[in-house]
Amino acid sequence: MGTTLEETLAQVGPRLRRIRTQREVSLSALSEATGISKSTLSRLESGQRRPSLELLLPIALAHQVPLDELVGAPDVGDPRIRCKPLVRNGRTVIPLTTQPGPLQAWKSIIPAEQNQPRPVTHEGYEWMYVLSGRVRLVVADHDLVLGPGEAAEFDTRLPHWFGPAGDVPVEVLNLFGRQGERVHVRAKPRPRAGK
Repeated sequence: MGTTLEETLAQVGPRLRRIRTQREVSLSALSEATGISKSTLSRLESGQRRPSLELLLPIALAHQVPLDELVGAPDVGDPRIRCKPLVRNGRTVIPLTTQPGPLQAWKSIIPAEQNQPRPVTHEGYEWMYVLSGRVRLVVADHDLVLGPGEAAEFDTRLPHWFGPAGDVPVEVLNLFGRQGERVHVRAKPRPRAGK
């Protein structure tokens, strides 16, 4: 038989705490965003206060998550991210992350005519992976050409630009951290020649 109502309610508090800490949000900040007192939020997370719709709705809005994620509703089976393409500076950008957080992912489609470097700088750290086309990447004194399957990462405080290396549009995946978080790729290193 399925989970009882009491078991489901008992799991809400730990889930609220986990979501809040994963987003690195303090009780004070959540209290300010929701209008719910810190003590009430703390009691909700510890299970001393029974969750109600009046308390959970503002928390879901503050975290920008569906209410069913807070209460642990069963999955409905469709894991697809449904994001709308945006056009920024003539480039089509498709957000792949729907939650706010330290790292954001998106797919960029850069038209062929955007092949002249216009370096910019800003806070953060970026990782990119070429899906199709040949991408020219200019970072500070480096001027590189990357093909499909190649990746690069760089500090965005350095002057940088990327776009088509020729007359064909390119597609890239980007991961970006505004606070300068580096992306950690977990992969087995290639053995060196002669070893």
